[in-house]
Amino acid sequence: MATRRTLLAGGGASLLLAACQRTSAESGPAPVVQVERRDPRLDTLIRPGTDARIIGTGYQWAEGPAWDRQRHCLYFTDVPANRAYRWRPGHEVEVWLDPSGIPADQAEGFREPGANGLWMREDGNLLACVHGSRALEILDPDSLSRTRLVSEFQGQRFNSPNDLVEAADGSIYFTDPPYGLEGLDASPLKEMVVNGVYRRAPDGQVERLISDMSFPNGIALSPDERRLYVAQSDPQSPVIRCLDLDPDGHVIGDQRFYDASGLDGPGLPDGMAVDDRGHVFATGPGGVLVLAPDGTLLGRVLTGRGTANCAFGEDGRTLFLTAQDRLLRLETLSRGVQWM
Repeated sequence: MATRRTLLAGGGASLLLAACQRTSAESGPAPVVQVERRDPRLDTLIRPGTDARIIGTGYQWAEGPAWDRQRHCLYFTDVPANRAYRWRPGHEVEVWLDPSGIPADQAEGFREPGANGLWMREDGNLLACVHGSRALEILDPDSLSRTRLVSEFQGQRFNSPNDLVEAADGSIYFTDPPYGLEGLDASPLKEMVVNGVYRRAPDGQVERLISDMSFPNGIALSPDERRLYVAQSDPQSPVIRCLDLDPDGHVIGDQRFYDASGLDGPGLPDGMAVDDRGHVFATGPGGVLVLAPDGTLLGRVLTGRGTANCAFGEDGRTLFLTAQDRLLRLETLSRGVQWM
């Protein structure tokens, strides 16, 4: 039976790659990653002829990139390997946290006990979705101390929080599929009936926003924070939904933003990044889909493998891609929403 990870990757053989192998941007020529142009508007976001470069390889399933503007570095995770990595310009990728989640001797019942999605806060701390602790945690990048922020809803433990985004007012939106648990929905550890999407308000109160998605995954906010995008990594319904939010962060509308079922290539909708003009860079079949604010597909960054996530970094005009066993860097004309 195919697992979620092999479906996202488009095959299982490459998951056998050794996790210890890593390269740097200076280690030699990197293969060109093709940019597929479907609409001339793409040229205002990615300069024609721009190549993505591989800056790290050898991961089992790279995820969760987040750029640290204070320390000028990128963090990302390898979820099944239970590690987190750091990349600094001019340096090789290095192991930063091992384990990134809970220790292996405490991980009975977990297929992936490591950290997944990351989000860099304005105060210089990281927010992390940690499968093994089934919680959102605050991580101090300097001391590596952790503080558990939230781990349950209405007395039930979360499944395995996957990805998150923080609004300007401190609200945290996050997804909670069962990917960290052995057996997924059939896991005896699963306490939630649904795989939900949640909002943790600034006062600490948690509300469930969505309860009818099979596998909610990546999540992102529009520049004005009035739209919340949620990806579903389900081969039977590979869609991105858009929730309309009122000024207090409550849902006032729900629509389908993009349906990826007609696209070829490995991968499913997963992580997302948004630029300051509202374009959505969404992982999906083939690599990274570049979507206009109205949901029109402008083009794709074809990575040739299942692609889990992406994030803007450096001066805001660099897109980092975690594509299965690789970390890639792509210069853009777009600027990430956090650089507004």
